[in-house]
Amino acid sequence: MNDQDLYSLRYPIGDFAYGSVFTPEQTQAHIAEIAGLPKKLTELIGKWGDDRLGTPYRPEGWTVRQVAHHVVDSHINAYVRTKLALTEENPTISPYGEGEWAKLPDYQLDVAPSLVILSNLHHRWVAVLNSLTEPQLQRTYFHPGLKRSFPLSEVIGLYAWHGEHHYQHVYQLAIRNGWLGKNV
Repeated sequence: MNDQDLYSLRYPIGDFAYGSVFTPEQTQAHIAEIAGLPKKLTELIGKWGDDRLGTPYRPEGWTVRQVAHHVVDSHINAYVRTKLALTEENPTISPYGEGEWAKLPDYQLDVAPSLVILSNLHHRWVAVLNSLTEPQLQRTYFHPGLKRSFPLSEVIGLYAWHGEHHYQHVYQLAIRNGWLGKNV
């Protein structure tokens, strides 16, 4: 497998364009994507067995199970960061080592609890996101690892991208293996 093939497996929808400025219409579309992710992901992997859940989405990549748990952990962090940005002045957030988190024992659990958490989390997060005014969309948090502040409008775009990015990891794996429409 060449570098381009590996890149396509790792970034099936391309990289996120950090620093992008989004229109209110784009932000509403991003919120709709965030709102729809739990159902979409659950419909894809919710009935899969251990064999499929234990399959890496690419060589040396995470398993489907790890991807599902990661999306939840990442979006929990995003939800908390959103609330911090709305209630504090450019708070410094705490980055986390996602690769190290993926090695923890809870990443070996069944995905069903994480899919339930994702659904309920997004229900609450989308309620907050849909209420934001234009000035609130410009509120920021500071990411010390990336050494920059992120406005919430960009954060919303990032996490819409993030959800689709990981959904496509799993969806493309299912296509490659002929799993679509077959729950095993």
